[in-house]
Amino acid sequence: MVNSTVEEFLHDSGIGADEGFRLTMIACELVENAIKYGHFQSELEEIQLTLKLTENTVTVQVRNPVSDTSRRDLRELDRTIQWTRSFQDPFEAYVERVKAISGEPLEMSKSCLGIARIAYEGRAALDFYLDEDGSLSVSAVSTFA
Repeated sequence: MVNSTVEEFLHDSGIGADEGFRLTMIACELVENAIKYGHFQSELEEIQLTLKLTENTVTVQVRNPVSDTSRRDLRELDRTIQWTRSFQDPFEAYVERVKAISGEPLEMSKSCLGIARIAYEGRAALDFYLDEDGSLSVSAVSTFA
């Protein structure tokens, strides 16, 4: 459902198919992380997906609730984003992450590949912050011609 909704929005906004595919991947990766690591105590809590378009920039932002115990995952998220940024080329970070995963057991719970994929395939800069209400907002900013 996320795929088709995002693709339709981007298409209706004049974004080409290749850019649309890339941006849809970013949205799906961020929503998947929100599902995996979010903390939903009631049916009223939800994931919010926002896409903001300017002339040559798209910002994909996903917001989800987190708990006090899941906040330690934020340190891992921060380390992963900073690690990805430490590479001159996001492709290098992606390759290193794939190499590291290949040596891990199949039941490993956190690969952190999605973050590297967003940086490399999505050509996006990632950031996050914790809202005043304790919700996590993760954003990916991508530019295009």
